[in-house]
Amino acid sequence: MSSADQECWSRVKTRLRAEVGDDVYSSWFVRMDLEAIEDGTVRLSVPTRFLKSWIQSHYAERVLACWQVEQPRVGRIELIVRSAVLRSAIAKPKAELEVGVSETTRLSANNANGRAMPVGDPGAHEALGGSPLDARLTFETFVVGRSNTLAQAAAKQVAAARRGDAVMFNPLYIHAGVGLGKTHLLQAITWTGNAIGERKVLYLTAEKFMYGFVSALRTQTALAFKEALRGIGVLVIDDLQFLQGKSTQAEFCHTLNALIDAGRQVVIASDRPPSDLESLDDRVRSRLAGGLVVEMGPLGEELRLEILKSRVVAARAHHPSFDVPLQVLGYIAKTVTHNGRDLEGALNRLLAHNKLTGHPVTLEMAEREVRDLIRPQEPKRVKIEDIQRVVARQYNVSRSDLLSSRRTANVVRPRQVAMYLAKTLTLRSLPEIGRRFGGRDHTTVLHAVRKIEGLVGNDMTLAEEIEILKRQLQE
Repeated sequence: MSSADQECWSRVKTRLRAEVGDDVYSSWFVRMDLEAIEDGTVRLSVPTRFLKSWIQSHYAERVLACWQVEQPRVGRIELIVRSAVLRSAIAKPKAELEVGVSETTRLSANNANGRAMPVGDPGAHEALGGSPLDARLTFETFVVGRSNTLAQAAAKQVAAARRGDAVMFNPLYIHAGVGLGKTHLLQAITWTGNAIGERKVLYLTAEKFMYGFVSALRTQTALAFKEALRGIGVLVIDDLQFLQGKSTQAEFCHTLNALIDAGRQVVIASDRPPSDLESLDDRVRSRLAGGLVVEMGPLGEELRLEILKSRVVAARAHHPSFDVPLQVLGYIAKTVTHNGRDLEGALNRLLAHNKLTGHPVTLEMAEREVRDLIRPQEPKRVKIEDIQRVVARQYNVSRSDLLSSRRTANVVRPRQVAMYLAKTLTLRSLPEIGRRFGGRDHTTVLHAVRKIEGLVGNDMTLAEEIEILKRQLQE
């Protein structure tokens, strides 16, 4: 690369800074370098895929125009990530940008800011920093039952919405245990939304969000990271319970508020309701609870059977001779009750046995192959709200009395019993229990727990009352 090329690049940068302003230039272009000029193509590099994707979607034509003012023979901009520069001599990166005058004909949709960008390309989704998508996880392959009807309907409503439509559920918050279909619904929203092309949908796990934010801080592109996320039409966050770190949580809070206030859609999934996300700030929990919160319950036997039937049909697409008698499917649906992943694992074992040995699938084979997947029924997950309601009814006080500052004897003892049950029947910490009982200090909860523990050993009537309350809560 000649010194004349470098001088030309300096003039282009000056021109670009004057057009977009100092703030935008510092966010997006200050780390862009010139790699080469060959046959009317300018090759530029940036340090991250994220920067590359954002520039190619929003500023590629402007960069090209600035070059053409200096060198009219330039007809195309090629943008690459610096880590891929050495590999580019062997093979072009998969998501490499080649922008020329004719490129504008392939920009068929607009993002939430009204700027043109490519649609319907999973590679483009990952280039934006999105988490990988599983092509099998679509609405067509999601089996609907009584426990997930509302969640599926809300997800389809969000996915089918178009730019300019009123946002009905914001945020849409789906919570359920492991393997009950949360990720399936979130990825289905992403596939459908991007296929429609009205709004750009970005799917991120909480881990990916944390990694992206930390990487942006490390590469001094945090402002670009924030601007990119807040320009997304629909932001989908999975496994929110894994979001850690004060600065990351603060950034998530700001992003959440910015998107909702701008009328953009946010969809979130977690393994617990917003009120149980103890690590998050009260304001974030409140904002999450202010949308539509939907719980996906355990899979009933009928739904488990339908899931198994659909998975057998899917398996036959690749293994036409695979056949599972209805009696075997019924046995698995009845005995493998934990979650959908266990059901899939059971079928995979039968398929492997059938293909590797040539033996037909029988009930005896199924009983042998899936015996370790048959787990004891999990006890009901007790919620603090349930404890407060049952204790209030037992002692003829109101729930608001339990949360109040009243210290009369007829309120103090039920409150202490409720705190004791919250500590023994849930996984909530002492500070969280105190917060849920009118904002009390954790030492108050600890005193109540020790008080009831001491009384139970000597007061048989109280011990019997607590056992009755436990049975009511766990049935």
